[in-house]
Amino acid sequence: MRYVCSPLSVPAGLSAIRGIVFDCDGVLVDSRDANRMYYNLIRERMGLLSMTPEEEDYVHAHSVTLSLARIIPADRLEEAHAIRGHFDYRDIMPYVYLEPGLREFLVFLRHKNVRLGILTNRTTTMELVLETFDLSLFFSPVVTAGRISHPKPCPEGLHRILSAWELSKSQVAYIGDTALDERAARAAGVPFWAYKNPALLAAMHIPDYDSLRQCLQKVLPDPGA
Repeated sequence: MRYVCSPLSVPAGLSAIRGIVFDCDGVLVDSRDANRMYYNLIRERMGLLSMTPEEEDYVHAHSVTLSLARIIPADRLEEAHAIRGHFDYRDIMPYVYLEPGLREFLVFLRHKNVRLGILTNRTTTMELVLETFDLSLFFSPVVTAGRISHPKPCPEGLHRILSAWELSKSQVAYIGDTALDERAARAAGVPFWAYKNPALLAAMHIPDYDSLRQCLQKVLPDPGA
């Protein structure tokens, strides 16, 4: 049964949540246009055609290393990485948009003393995203693909966050929007909440952050209660 979060019907298990881990792209920010532009610019400078829709889906979810390996011929990867090294991702940031209702949701969670973390397959640009939208103080730890041995769908990043928080698996949820996120949560044994992607197998589906905030408002205790 697919459960869509709603303040009218709240699962009892939500009251146990003490920490929430967020993916970045497609969850904190809408960056599909920016990612498309970034990788197509690399391909353009190499005289290659734009990505296919399937390739666009792939680079949305995977690390830059795996993404370039997927969309660039193997014998030209060194060239692609050299071109990438001359890009300033700040030029792409105007095409990255904060998800509606996110900031209000984060403020609500902080008031409820819910811990907030990030697990993303971004590598070197996560801090720039947080700085651009003034979100840095909300999240700890922030685990990127560059800080672990194996990126998603490996559960290593989630295990590291669970250890840092000293919380059990049932006390933490992971919000993602791709099959990689779903698989990482399943491998780590934590509840998976799918954001704006009803095709995923999830403990809860989230249509928007306002709905999730109203849902959790029903069950999360107030500080000191």
